[in-house]
Amino acid sequence: MQYFIEGSVVCNIESTEKYSAIHELLTKASVFRGIKDLSYFENVVTEREKKLSTGLGHGVAFAHGKTDAVDSLYIALGVSKKGIEYEALDSKPVHFLFIVANPVDGHLEYLKLISGLSRLLRHDDFRSRIINMTQSTDIEKEFRTALEAVKAKC
Repeated sequence: MQYFIEGSVVCNIESTEKYSAIHELLTKASVFRGIKDLSYFENVVTEREKKLSTGLGHGVAFAHGKTDAVDSLYIALGVSKKGIEYEALDSKPVHFLFIVANPVDGHLEYLKLISGLSRLLRHDDFRSRIINMTQSTDIEKEFRTALEAVKAKC
């Protein structure tokens, strides 16, 4: 499966609060138009966030939820130059908000994707390169290329 297809990146998330940023990304990223019931999925994601923040540090959060509203994994990235108050583990704002819609039986694929993204995002230079890009299509291409390189190393 190919990730970061056209419509999976929103360059300028305006919201600076966690739940409004999640809503903004879900409604602006056209990749999520394939989800049967987007408001139901948003509720799944926000309920998951209320239990434990998915802000991992280094300005990165992986909001996610399992749902039968999808039959394959969907992912989008919202980039925020201002930062989103997210209750992250390091108490710093999030600049890279990923939202993943995971089918109920897609746990292994989800773990592989998050593992690959985590490897990329732990590098300051990669995060810096992404935050300075201004076109969604450039960011999508950068992530596709980088994930392929990570996959080839495994």
